[in-house]
Amino acid sequence: MANSYQWSVTSMTAYPQFEGQPDVVFQVAWVCSATDGVNNTATFGSVDLTLDPSAPFTPYADLTLDQVLGWVFGSLGNEGKAQAQADCDAQLAAMAAPATVSPPLPWNTSSPAPETSE
Repeated sequence: MANSYQWSVTSMTAYPQFEGQPDVVFQVAWVCSATDGVNNTATFGSVDLTLDPSAPFTPYADLTLDQVLGWVFGSLGNEGKAQAQADCDAQLAAMAAPATVSPPLPWNTSSPAPETSE
């Protein structure tokens, strides 16, 4: 089974007023979550944005997840997006075939109490 990914936005930081517009987003924090069907992991990051005065302005309250993720992917580029997913892939591979394990301490294992004779 191939790994699946879900991208989300965890926060946006905005200028209260910029270039005559209110609540202009200049930074987006994102998370890329991944699963292999058994294990789950995530990688996090943020991107800085620059207002393009020639682009139509969307009021903060009207922003959609798809629009903001478009900004994130545009800022990361194909290479940055692929790297975030590759980081998740590496974490999932390590979880599926750990290089080290931490078995329970041998003296902390439960064993039946010794029988007593009366």
